[in-house]
Amino acid sequence: MITHFTAVLLFSLFTSVVFGITQRSEPKLMVRFGAYTFLIFVAGTIVASWLMWAIKH
Repeated sequence: MITHFTAVLLFSLFTSVVFGITQRSEPKLMVRFGAYTFLIFVAGTIVASWLMWAIKH
């Protein structure tokens, strides 16, 4: 069984790979942009989950 957080990590990984490949032309920049978008996706998910927790309580 896959957890929600694992699903977020997989989505972030695959999306970041696609963004890195399609948005940058040089391999070094592809890797940097992919890593950046991966971190933004994961951080955004954590922030959103804390906000939803705060609203509930």
